[in-house]
Amino acid sequence: MPIIEADQLTKVYRVFQKQEGLLGAVRGLFHREYKEVRAADGVSFSIEPGEMVAFLGPNGAGKTTTLKMLSGLIFPTSGTARVLDFVPWERADAFRRQFSLVMGQKNQLWWDLPAADSFQLHQEIYSLPLEQFRRTLGELTEMFGVAALSRQPVRELSLGERMKMELIAALLHQPRLLLLDEPTIGLDVVAQVTIQKCLKDYNRSRGVTMLLTSHNMRDVEALCDRVLVITHGRVIFDGPLGRISQQFGQAKLVRLHFAGDVAPTDLAEFGEETGRRGPVVELKVERSRVAAALDAVLDRHTIVDLSVEDPPLEQMIAKVFQEAQPMPNGTPAVG
Repeated sequence: MPIIEADQLTKVYRVFQKQEGLLGAVRGLFHREYKEVRAADGVSFSIEPGEMVAFLGPNGAGKTTTLKMLSGLIFPTSGTARVLDFVPWERADAFRRQFSLVMGQKNQLWWDLPAADSFQLHQEIYSLPLEQFRRTLGELTEMFGVAALSRQPVRELSLGERMKMELIAALLHQPRLLLLDEPTIGLDVVAQVTIQKCLKDYNRSRGVTMLLTSHNMRDVEALCDRVLVITHGRVIFDGPLGRISQQFGQAKLVRLHFAGDVAPTDLAEFGEETGRRGPVVELKVERSRVAAALDAVLDRHTIVDLSVEDPPLEQMIAKVFQEAQPMPNGTPAVG
């Protein structure tokens, strides 16, 4: 049975339209005008147990709104969902004990207290047996490498250390589902890699299902094999990460290192030149023409080294967003 089943989830907000000027403000006291903003518009997908799925979209696409509906924080305008075999917005205690929501820009730990005190509060909230709590806490602090920091006030920790503590707090009750909203936002590369590794290891050892939203494509590539792309409140792509390059990466990046000190200048016919430095040239070449282009270049010039790669994932995701059609009524979505 899927961990998450969303069927035509829709969330519409009624937003007050303030009129310009003093006269408009006075009129607004007696006659208020509203417009509808569709934060999510018929979102449908399912996620199986143990999957790590990326949920991507531009700012305002509806990602966070969807996560809030799946976690029961807000009610949908229409549509249905079952999460862990519960209707999330009914907020059953048994449901809330089986998932965690971690938002990179929201704190659940007490700012002026050591993280260990917040962990004990979580133990009481979830009625965790003391032995189980101590064992789980020990495993998590060792995995995240923060055992020596748990008695330090949260405000004195670095951003990366605080996020590790946030994740530990979210995992203390051993949830089956982890919803992650920008978990590495603002972190340096070292902290990002550490958190990615810990989440990957935890998924492998515990089988916890994870749904991740992020603008950091390193998170997506490191953690997820499957991608959901949402824009204008609608899911426009659902499939393996590798299929994005096949569907939206019509070009390959070809890097050529020529013999000698300077690269030749007769390469424009093979593709778009995107970089040149001494004997090294980078070309963007259509996928279907890569083999023929390389044959022609090798016939004319001596090549010391070459590589052929897909464009960066960021570029391909941006292309997905660009090719998405806006909603029929032109109404923008909000995240």
